[in-house]
Formats: sequence, C-alpha cells, structure tokens
Amino acid sequence: MAVKNNLYDALEYAGQVEEAAKSHRQEMRRKREQGEEVVSEGRKTPSTGEFLSGFWREDRLIPSITVTIFFGSEKWDGPLSLFDMMDISDQDVLACMDNYHVRLIAPAQMTDEEIMKFQSSLREVMLFIKYSKDSENLSRILKVNEKRFREVERRAADVIEVVTNSGIKYDEDEEVVDVCQAIQEMRKESEQKKAQEVAGNLYKMGLDIEKIAQAVGYAVETVKGWLGLEESAP
Repeated sequence: MAVKNNLYDALEYAGQVEEAAKSHRQEMRRKREQGEEVVSEGRKTPSTGEFLSGFWREDRLIPSITVTIFFGSEKWDGPLSLFDMMDISDQDVLACMDNYHVRLIAPAQMTDEEIMKFQSSLREVMLFIKYSKDSENLSRILKVNEKRFREVERRAADVIEVVTNSGIKYDEDEEVVDVCQAIQEMRKESEQKKAQEVAGNLYKMGLDIEKIAQAVGYAVETVKGWLGLEESAP
C-alpha cells in the first residue's frame, strides 16, 4: 500500500498539472481568436519553463491525501511506510530518499472513541467489524449504540455483511436496516437450529416427545413439526 498510495498521489498531482496546462492553452487560444491580449494586464509573458510545462508560477496544487481503510477485525500486519519495505540501514542512502507513510484506518487498532468521531455510517461499520468475532462485546456495542444501529444505511449494512459474513438478513428494497433486530433474528434462528439438532438426536435415542420438548425448551407441537410427526408446526 505504501507504493500504491504513493503512485495514486503522484498521478493526482500529475493530473492537476496537466489540467492547469490545458486551462492555460485554452485561455490563450480563446484570446487569440477574439483578438485580446494573450497575457493579462499586470503579468509578464510566460517564461520558457512555464510555457513548456504549462504550469505557471502562480499556479498551485491541491493537496492529495490518500487514506487506506482496512476492513478486517484483525490488526494490520503489513508495512506502513516505504522504508518498511526496504532493507537499507545506510543513513547516507536514506537521507537521499523520501519516505512515504500509509495513512491507515484499521478498526482493531482504534479505540471506540476514535471510531465514534466518524460522521458517517463508516462509524457503525468500523465498530461492528472491530467486534465481529467477539459476541459479548458486539452485544455491548449494539446496546450502547442501539439508536444508530437500528437505522444503518443499506449500503453500510451491505459492507458489514460482506466483510464479516455474519449472516445478517434484510430485504433488498430496504433503504435503512435495523441491524439490532437482524442480529436478534439471526441468533434466534441459530438457537432454533441447534435445538432442532438436539431434538433429532434425542429422538433417535428413543426419548419421548414431551421430554425432548422440555429439554430443548420448545413446545411439544413445535418439536413434533421438526421431527416430521405432524404436517405443520409453529
């Protein structure tokens, strides 16, 4: 990423220089066509360097800041600078080089307070990813930030599901997703699936339906439905 981000910034600056040159060429062409003075009043004729490069002395670049967002619950273990990717200890050589640092956003390496400073749905995405493999803390985060997680933008919910593979389900036409409810339904479904497996094993062992229902904590009619002993079940 140190190399890629350095390239992205360089290309952005190169694009700005080209855009400035293009703008000057168009303006000079327009003035010639309209019979105006090519050089504005109060400004000297462009120097050879300015004319050839197209970038005039008073032109300014807009800063390019590339940020890397790591959508992972684990800590980033890659290099964070250009020098980290090299095996050079000679200070004379390093003094002749420019280092390039990766500006990293990684949820596992941020405090909750830092994540909460985000002013977009990236806040909920980062919090969920950070605790996606820690069910206890995830429940805590969902409870503390319940209002926000009950109104998560659809695109943010998509990111959460794709990155964490948490099994969250919601309608495709929903613009806002209640992540808290989705998690509750997912956990309920998971618990029921486990209960069904236990009920099936107990039935194979010869236990009667009433005792099986009592063991798994579901109604007798529901257990019968799982075991195919009735046509339908709640």
